[in-house]
Order: sequence, then C-alpha cells, then structure tokens
Amino acid sequence: MAATQAEQALVEQWRDILALHARTQCELDRALHGHGLCASDFEVLDVLAGCRAPKGTPSYRVQEISERVHLSQSALSRLIARLEKEGLVERCMCPQDRRGVRVALTAKGRALHGEVLPVQRAVLARMLTDDTP
Repeated sequence: MAATQAEQALVEQWRDILALHARTQCELDRALHGHGLCASDFEVLDVLAGCRAPKGTPSYRVQEISERVHLSQSALSRLIARLEKEGLVERCMCPQDRRGVRVALTAKGRALHGEVLPVQRAVLARMLTDDTP
C-alpha cells in the first residue's frame, strides 16, 4: 500500500508540474502575442541573445539551440525560418563544418528581444511564484 501511495504522490506531483507548465506557456503566449511572438519564438531569441562569442557574430548551431529550447529539429527549423523571414534572425553556413548552419540575432531581433524581455520575465515571476493552482 505504501508503494502505491508513494507512486500516486509522484504522479500527482508530475501532473502539477505539467499543469503549471501549460498555464505558464499559455500566459506567455498571451503576453507576447501583442509583440508578434509566441513563447517558443521568444525562447529562441532569448537563447540567441545570451550567446557569448569571443569574436565575430554571436551565433549558435541549430543543434545547440534545439538542446536549449526543447523543440524537435523540424519544429525548430520551421520556427527559425519564420523568424528569419520576419528579419529577427539570420542563418549562415558554419565555417568549421560546411554542413552546419549557424543562427544569429539581427539588430531587429536584438531590439525586439530587449523590448519583450521584461514582459516575459514578469510572466515567469508571476506564474512561478504564485501558489494558487
């Protein structure tokens, strides 16, 4: 019986985490919609904005971004293509590996990221410190 109770507690904890994630994702989407972004768009911009390159344009390989934003490779490729079409990111060939593609923020992308960063962080602070379900 104890194992069943312990398992049930784990399942409930997991479902609480999933519910919090879903509520937070929806709230982020609502808050960012007025800026022309969804939560996944912002995550890619945020990852790219945090890139620190010793020289040259700060950029990440697509694989490096996918490890940070938890999207499938194909979903991330479509998202990057859309952000590129909107002029927020640019893609270029990786000089070390001609098969690889690097992605960097454009000036427009960096400006938009700076504009919406406080909005996204405020949603996170509100959603992740609120104890109500």
